[in-house]
Amino acid sequence: MYAGTSKVGLGHNAETTIDLRSDTVTRPSPGMLAAMAAAEVGDDVFGDDPTVIALEEKVADLFGKAKGLFLPTGTQSNLCALLAHCGRGEEVLVGRSYHVFSAEAHGASVLGGIALDPLDVGADNGVEPEDIRAAVKPDDPHYPITRMLSLENTVTGKAVPLARQEAAAAAGRDMGLIVHLDAARGFNAAAALGIDVKTLARSVDSVSACLSKGLGTPAGTVLVGAEDFIAKARRYRKMLGGGMRQVGILAAAGLYALEHHVPRIPDDHFRAARLRTELAELDGLSVDQAPNQTNMALVTITAPDPAAILTRLRDKGILTGLDGNFMRLVVHRDIDDAGIDRVIDGFKAAL
Repeated sequence: MYAGTSKVGLGHNAETTIDLRSDTVTRPSPGMLAAMAAAEVGDDVFGDDPTVIALEEKVADLFGKAKGLFLPTGTQSNLCALLAHCGRGEEVLVGRSYHVFSAEAHGASVLGGIALDPLDVGADNGVEPEDIRAAVKPDDPHYPITRMLSLENTVTGKAVPLARQEAAAAAGRDMGLIVHLDAARGFNAAAALGIDVKTLARSVDSVSACLSKGLGTPAGTVLVGAEDFIAKARRYRKMLGGGMRQVGILAAAGLYALEHHVPRIPDDHFRAARLRTELAELDGLSVDQAPNQTNMALVTITAPDPAAILTRLRDKGILTGLDGNFMRLVVHRDIDDAGIDRVIDGFKAAL
């Protein structure tokens, strides 16, 4: 995790601070707040919140699946997916760097008795089909039953090429596996690859799509898949404490984001690309220039004393995390062109 991210501002208010720690820090726009205030609501546990129903249907249709389920977080969405797809003692194959394995506290194992078998990923963050086939266990009581393959797109701000994702999914299907896609930033992946999210999801059985990252809502993720799968996931959502009541207020933010924020995602990508280009020119920084990047700049500080650079940036109202000498700078809808200028100038001064 990134060090030094608990204190924000350091004398700068929210209007003057540029927060690059994540795209989860975005605040609702005036239009989104108005939509939330006007939302028609009901009790979602009883299944009668009309705004939640509209959001679930909208996201399911966008991704080409039968049904959707609104959950408070992406972690809970992925966990419900694994619990609904797998039984105790069964196994999920997953990329070693993917969120399900690396950043969700192994909840599927702790709470569901599901084994996670991590597979190495390539330079483009894809999983090799031959590794998937080799990892499926034989029908032998010494081994767990390999039930599912969990993929992810994007990974660390990079879109996995569609052909690579679909080759992995095909390998999983050939071995009789269910295929799940953690598309927490799936709209970013689709924008970077020049496709729609239905195409992104066409080779998988279920998708978890987060609304509180690049889309800028306060909270919420929609899990989509087959009708019977979503019915099982709904039961697990309740079991895990994710049953919410008049949550149409949050669902209205999601509907607003799908209409107004998805079309402007390429703006974040363009600004992040400019940031990568400009920072790469500075002595003391090494910037990842890999293809298919989206809204992040991945920066390694080669100058002495990275912690001092972090402090100097914060003194100028620029917030970012630091992990050793690595910074992940995340561009989002609250950062405009002038904000990118400030970040570039801030790095120049800090170095």
